[in-house]
Amino acid sequence: MSASRPYRPRVVDDELDDLLTSLPAVSIDGPKGVGKTATATRRARTVLRLDDEQRRAVLEADPTSLVRAAPPVLVDEWQRVPASWDLVRRAVDDGAPAGSYLLTGSASPRLPQTHSGAGRIVTLRMRPLTLTERGTTAASVSLRELLTGGAAIDGATTWVLDDYVDALLAGGFPGMQDLPRRSRDAVLSGYVDRIVDRDVTDAGHAVRNPAALRRWLRALASATGTTASFETIRDAAAAGHADPPPRSTTIPYRDTLERIWVYDPVPAWDPPPGHGLTRLVSGPKHFLADPALAAVLLDVDAGTLLEGRGADAAVPRDGTLLGGLLESLTALTLRVFAQAADAQVSHLRTRGGEHEVDFLVHGRGRRLVAVEVKLTASPGPRDVRHLLWLKDRLGDRLTDMVVVTTGRDAYRRADGVAVVPLALLGA
Repeated sequence: MSASRPYRPRVVDDELDDLLTSLPAVSIDGPKGVGKTATATRRARTVLRLDDEQRRAVLEADPTSLVRAAPPVLVDEWQRVPASWDLVRRAVDDGAPAGSYLLTGSASPRLPQTHSGAGRIVTLRMRPLTLTERGTTAASVSLRELLTGGAAIDGATTWVLDDYVDALLAGGFPGMQDLPRRSRDAVLSGYVDRIVDRDVTDAGHAVRNPAALRRWLRALASATGTTASFETIRDAAAAGHADPPPRSTTIPYRDTLERIWVYDPVPAWDPPPGHGLTRLVSGPKHFLADPALAAVLLDVDAGTLLEGRGADAAVPRDGTLLGGLLESLTALTLRVFAQAADAQVSHLRTRGGEHEVDFLVHGRGRRLVAVEVKLTASPGPRDVRHLLWLKDRLGDRLTDMVVVTTGRDAYRRADGVAVVPLALLGA
């Protein structure tokens, strides 16, 4: 890493180091530009960059060169030569020691010719940078401690709404962090262009109508933070055109965008037996890998968002687009920190929409934290009513309740709800 662009430490660094001390092979998955190669290269002695045509040709001509290389070996963009996965798997079967192989991938093949790797190659997800990883905020409230029930709810930040809007538009891709706004916007626009022009095709789905794919991406972006049906999104993609794209087209779009880690939905919560919750929706809540991508696709800027505009897209929503994008950044943050705490993130919504909780973080031992996201500095009774409803239903089975805000102070309300500015939330 050059002196002008020092490496930004990631939450996933500690996870990766822990795994490499006892496991022979770890695969890091995530969208392009998220920092997989930079993180893995710091731990590798041999780097095989398979997005390089010459390096790829050498490996295809002599596959055993991979297992003869000096470990730790990084196989970068392994999906370019799917057989490389099997080579690593067999090396593990043959007794490769801990920390021998790292694989990084920006897509999973549509029809993989590989063994699953179960029990041999452990996968680790990498997402864009959270606010604390960007070095712009200092956390004072730990998600891990919220899960254990012993979190201290305190601290203050100088961040105000304008700061959150700037962070949403800047995105969390490491290579863009130090760019001036105009250059950053150009790179983000180019990122979207590459998805349409190359990445979806490279992942195995031929794009016959790039304009239709871009409309689908825009419709998906407009659904950010909603549980809109895919039929609704499909109709939105047809806005201003004669007919919606057929399901035979949009389903492969959706699946391919998820395989290249651009579409990152939050699944619905499937409560274990005994929780007494019924009539819950089973569909996902829609998010792209980074809220900045949604902003670029919807062509919104800070002024548009702060004025409460930008929600005129064809996918209906409750509230403003800014609220949806803040929820997207919170989803990204929770998932990064939850992964480090060996927990998962889902959402809850009743079928009639009477009750919904933006996120549920659930860890082992039935630890459960409910999180609502509010575009406000000081949440009132309406902002926490769904959290209190869930607490009434679950009792002590709900470890903690949190409302994430854009305010300055973290504190505990009299009703037990923790108020935590997003800038203060940490691993």
